[in-house]
Amino acid sequence: MTTVSDDPRRRLSSDARRVVLAQALRAGVYGFGSVLLGATLDSLGFSAGETGLVLGAVVGGTVVASLAVGRWSDRWGRRRSYVTLYVLLAFTGVVFAVASSPWMLAMVALTGALSTEVVESGPFTSLEQAMLASDLAGRERLRGFSLYNAVAAACGSLGALAAVVPGWAREIWTDAPTDQRWFLVFVPAALAGATVAGSLSPRVEADRPHVPPRRLRASRPAIARLAGLFAVDSFGGGFTVQSFIAFWLHRRFGASTAEIGVVFAAMGMLQTGSFLAAGRLAERFGLLRTMVFTHLPSNLLLGAVAFAPGFGVAIALLLARTALSQMDVPTRQVYVMTLVDPNERTAAAATTNTARYAVRPFAPPLAGAAASSIALGAPFVIAGAIKAAYDLVLWRWFATVPVPDDSEVPA
Repeated sequence: MTTVSDDPRRRLSSDARRVVLAQALRAGVYGFGSVLLGATLDSLGFSAGETGLVLGAVVGGTVVASLAVGRWSDRWGRRRSYVTLYVLLAFTGVVFAVASSPWMLAMVALTGALSTEVVESGPFTSLEQAMLASDLAGRERLRGFSLYNAVAAACGSLGALAAVVPGWAREIWTDAPTDQRWFLVFVPAALAGATVAGSLSPRVEADRPHVPPRRLRASRPAIARLAGLFAVDSFGGGFTVQSFIAFWLHRRFGASTAEIGVVFAAMGMLQTGSFLAAGRLAERFGLLRTMVFTHLPSNLLLGAVAFAPGFGVAIALLLARTALSQMDVPTRQVYVMTLVDPNERTAAAATTNTARYAVRPFAPPLAGAAASSIALGAPFVIAGAIKAAYDLVLWRWFATVPVPDDSEVPA
């Protein structure tokens, strides 16, 4: 008899497909916005410190919103929370299209609807993982999470590629809107996402919403260590969020929004392929090996970006780094789900995700300070060093940790 987890013909449920569709809409505008944001902040005349303030608020907002989602969404309703986040995203698009004060942009960014990353985008991701996890098991879970992340990367790359449109528009229309006004594109995409979110069935809701969701028992020591390590990795990554990379390329090499959009599109396509490859590699070599030994060399490449003598070399290093750096995302998500007992998965996901989000707000302002006081490329070196240290400690602590055998995936 064929089980659910090993039936290769099994497809995602209709609710899961709706979640992926809503995620695709969001990822598209996040990819578009990641290009526009860095260039817009520079065109508004913001200093590196002010840019760091806004980017820090964007990341800080994901922390606040993620904590709220983890604590109240099961009680308030996952669908209602999901719809609310998309409505906030539409509002954020309007403000970012018209405001010119760094403090105003930072205040709106603290709602948590905007993200500096296409994949693992704050409170949205926490809700989506909770709604998807029960639909997948074993190898199917690994492949499903790989697909889920690949869709985000693919749509984000298309969004980044669409960032060439504002430049083209100005070539054929002298009164075309400035780059900043194009943030209004967020509004229809967010409202479409809210419509899809509202169409989810009651099956996505928590089974027992009155039970506090954040309780860890048997898995507490392992999850505490993982949360700490993921926080270190996320802190390092916060020094080089995509919007900072756009800002750096624009300031260092004079790259246009169109050029940056093409680069980010290429990076997104490489991410898509790496997410899909990660599942296959993990099935053969194990989750932890795939996480560490693809991530470590990518961080050495990240540090080398700071020393690129020209635009072409910088892009080559960024693309090479991207091809390896994201393979740890689906494997990390599945590793956490595999390591803990089934009844602790929601709490484990909430704990590790919140740890990642909680430290990121501190990194962009520090990146801005480092770029101003040390060197414009210093954040790349700092990020590479921190993230490489994370890889080494992760392997040292967890290489011998046993995991359950029912996952069908080697750890």
